Amino acid sequence: MSFKVGIISDTHSLLRPEAVRSLGGVDYIIHGGDIGSPDVLAALHEIAPITAIKGNVDTAEWAASYAATASVQLAGKTFYILHDLNTLQISPAALGIDVVVSGHSHMPKLDTVNGVLYLNPGSAGRRRFRMPVTLATVDITPNGVRPIIHDLIGS
Repeated sequence: MSFKVGIISDTHSLLRPEAVRSLGGVDYIIHGGDIGSPDVLAALHEIAPITAIKGNVDTAEWAASYAATASVQLAGKTFYILHDLNTLQISPAALGIDVVVSGHSHMPKLDTVNGVLYLNPGSAGRRRFRMPVTLATVDITPNGVRPIIHDLIGS
């Protein structure tokens, strides 16, 4: 059995049809901040349950109810979510966190440190400079977690 988590960040008010298609069939969605509009969250919630945090652009009144960090247990794995990895003030390995999700840089990245997967899905919103437009999925299986970065519109 597998549990699939969709991970998206930096939508900046734009939920691309390609992102919706890529998230089709996921069991849960995590948004890593810089949402831009509550309409993005409403559309994502139509796909699957969601945990979202606010990023540095989420300053409007609608975003006041969203925290800067969150933690969620999914299929026996603990995900810790914050927008800017540079602001991390905890030791994920010491706390038994399995996956740290961040955004902010607009650059997708997968890295494992001390048994913790650090995942930045990149930006799924408007292309910034020549950066890719991406999101990620994580398959949770009895053998562990398998992250994949999905390029939404090509280079």
